[in-house]
Amino acid sequence: MYKKILLASDGSEHSKRAADNAVHIAKCTEDSLIEVVYVVDMGKAKSEVLSNWNTADLGDKRKERMNEVERMAQEAGVSYKITVLHGEPGPTIVEYTNKNNFDIVIIGSRGLNGLQEFVLGSVSHKVAKRANCPVLIVK
Repeated sequence: MYKKILLASDGSEHSKRAADNAVHIAKCTEDSLIEVVYVVDMGKAKSEVLSNWNTADLGDKRKERMNEVERMAQEAGVSYKITVLHGEPGPTIVEYTNKNNFDIVIIGSRGLNGLQEFVLGSVSHKVAKRANCPVLIVK
């Protein structure tokens, strides 16, 4: 039913639960693919670089956030790929979803930055309102 699955992930606990659901859904449909999308928010990326200016492994920290999702997909035997995008998470995920005709988006209800979600409205809410396909928000 859902062959082309977009999983929005940032390494948070909610996104790990979303990954668990994505893997479960992917296992139900033969030849399904989970595309794990990680959005690097340029504003946040600049502050990470400034606070870790002498750390060579800044990129490694971002990759570590995806390790759990990769492990889950590999253990379940489902196909996946990881895509890194740049921009504001909500609009970037919506634009990528709509341009690439996904069957479903799976996203956690909260990400790593709870304060920003409270002040600006959650990424998951923005995606659910604007994506042109079903959106599963996982608590």
